[in-house]
Amino acid sequence: MKEKDDKILLAQVSDKIEMCENKNKIEYTDFLDLAQIELVQNYIDKLKIENYMSYGGFEQAERKMFVIYPEKFNSTVVEKNLASIVKIVRIQLPDELKGKYTHRDYLGAVIKLGVKGEKFDISGAKFVGYNIDGLLIEKIDNLRTVEVRREERDIIVSSLRLDNVISELARCSRNKALDIINMERVFVNFQCETKKTKQIKTGDMVTIRGKGRFYIKELVGQTKSGRVIVKIEKFV
Repeated sequence: MKEKDDKILLAQVSDKIEMCENKNKIEYTDFLDLAQIELVQNYIDKLKIENYMSYGGFEQAERKMFVIYPEKFNSTVVEKNLASIVKIVRIQLPDELKGKYTHRDYLGAVIKLGVKGEKFDISGAKFVGYNIDGLLIEKIDNLRTVEVRREERDIIVSSLRLDNVISELARCSRNKALDIINMERVFVNFQCETKKTKQIKTGDMVTIRGKGRFYIKELVGQTKSGRVIVKIEKFV
């Protein structure tokens, strides 16, 4: 599945390069994760493309889009053009609410608004998105009123290996958990993860396609038999 997705992504990038050359206009990708960024960067380097830039909206951005532009443009012109494509919104809260919301609160709220992950990036209270309609921007302005519902529960695992954690989160057998991982349905911090021995830690966001998104909130302790008690939150 991942190999197929990679081929589709590179085909899309190739189409954008061709459209840029033929129509003499700026083209850009969706926001990409770190693995996709590396894949596209290597592809562009191989083609010896020089008229491009990666853009995330802010310095700490992990997810970025690639912008491919005609030779007649320079990076300054392109950056000005991005203002008409990318919307950067900083959410201002009243003093009494400052510090109340975490990154996952903002992330969950934006997802609740129906924005696809490839259309935005977020850092704290700073939101970056493109192809976002005006109504949605108005809703983002009132982000603190969007209810982000989470169900909290404890799971007990023999270790924090990915396959053990997936088995408990998905409430399935260990063998079924391995199948889910091998089918590339598991994402850790929004990146596909197929290594069953990967160690999960506090603060990780684990997504299982078809099962939901889970936040690893806290390691509570151990049972008498040495199994690990983990407090998790499921986005509902």
